[in-house]
Amino acid sequence: MRRWLLLAAVSFAMSSAMAQDNPYIVKTNGVKKEAAANTSGAAGETEPTDFMGKNFRYYSMCDWKEGMRFMVVPEKIDLLVNTFYDAATRKQVSNGSLRHFIMVYQGHEMLLSGRVHINFFCETNGRSYYFEQPYGTFEDYCYSKHGVPTLAYLGDVDKAREVLMNQPLLTRTQNFRVDTEYDGDGYRDVVVDKNMLVVVKAIGVGTRACPVKIIVEDEYGNQFYQNVALSYTNSGRREDFSIDGDPNSFATCFEFLGANMTVSSNIREYLNKTVHTKYATTMSSKGSGKVRDIKVPRFTGFIIDEITPVRNSKYYTLTVRETESRRIYYKDVVFSEDDIEGGANGAPDDFFGYLFGMGEGEARSTSKETRTAIREGRVIVSMTKDEVELAVGEPFKQTHDAEGNEVWQYARSNGVILDVFFDEKGYVTLAKARKATDHPVKAPKGTRTAKSRGGHASKSNKTATPLEQVASGE
Repeated sequence: MRRWLLLAAVSFAMSSAMAQDNPYIVKTNGVKKEAAANTSGAAGETEPTDFMGKNFRYYSMCDWKEGMRFMVVPEKIDLLVNTFYDAATRKQVSNGSLRHFIMVYQGHEMLLSGRVHINFFCETNGRSYYFEQPYGTFEDYCYSKHGVPTLAYLGDVDKAREVLMNQPLLTRTQNFRVDTEYDGDGYRDVVVDKNMLVVVKAIGVGTRACPVKIIVEDEYGNQFYQNVALSYTNSGRREDFSIDGDPNSFATCFEFLGANMTVSSNIREYLNKTVHTKYATTMSSKGSGKVRDIKVPRFTGFIIDEITPVRNSKYYTLTVRETESRRIYYKDVVFSEDDIEGGANGAPDDFFGYLFGMGEGEARSTSKETRTAIREGRVIVSMTKDEVELAVGEPFKQTHDAEGNEVWQYARSNGVILDVFFDEKGYVTLAKARKATDHPVKAPKGTRTAKSRGGHASKSNKTATPLEQVASGE
């Protein structure tokens, strides 16, 4: 066993040395040795619409064509379980000794024994190899996601070089990596700003699961990378993720200069900035799979994650992240008072400069339990009125109980009314649900229906539902 490990280590070191001149192995700047130059890619025209479908077709093994090129990129487990046989000697070959070798697909054959061989010619050393299919006929195996272990599909790398080199992109995630060693795979994780403008500087091979390593550079010359999945050919996991659910898909990591970059540079400067509401306003948020309007109190802090133009309009949709609860909200605004819909009669909080101030604003302190309840859309005892509005929105009715305590009423879609009781200082003392058909809390004179947008009609106002009419006594 010790001898086997020694041989594996030696073969790994030899393959690492050979990889130094391999144009598919690229490194971020800052490593000890200058990374191999990439001269194969020129900037190409790309179409953001259906970019993946047009440029990166998925090939099951059933569709593989002779001449398709792959690179051996073994993971740790692959150093223990060999993949290939030498066609001349019929003996297994260590994956470590083939690290970064390029394999060209040569078709498959069924032997008299019933076994199936997937054949390859190695560009790197001029020898022939085969992978012995572990079970069934070729047709049984080729439609599965398993494929040939260790092989990263170079077709995706070559196409990415053709269409992405020197392209400006936006970062869609904050999680990237920086190389720490030139001759190995060492790296350290780095965190960068989301929606940062970067330029693609090099593209090489990543891993079998995420075969395209994209190195980008920010305006200060800092380089970092992410390994991404494009076509998922031979990735071994095509069925494991949807495009939106894969943290290593191109769309999760990068974005073309589309929506955010069609706005002027002075508007783009608000990206990643912290702002606070100077007035109470209504925003949209997702909860339990549904989008609903929520009244957000003044002095609520947000980080602006995205700015997206609204089609055929002078409005922009802000995607903002509440600084305490981390909940995501959406708000349509204009950046000039003259662009407010309705003019002087429109809602003033549609104007970014009216609604938002820069920075955190007045600090609001909430407990961890309260922040959790807000994120989950629940009301708990001791919440303030502002916190209740953040959790469940604006009540459809405000009234008082027989003792004079203020009560907010919420109509729920499942046929119940939520009554939220406050003490004289404005803190929740009880949140009680009842059937809509039950007798509502009797309110003395002075009961009022809540208004939105500081007295201005909300864009989302609608006729009361039958449930709301029952609850309000209409």
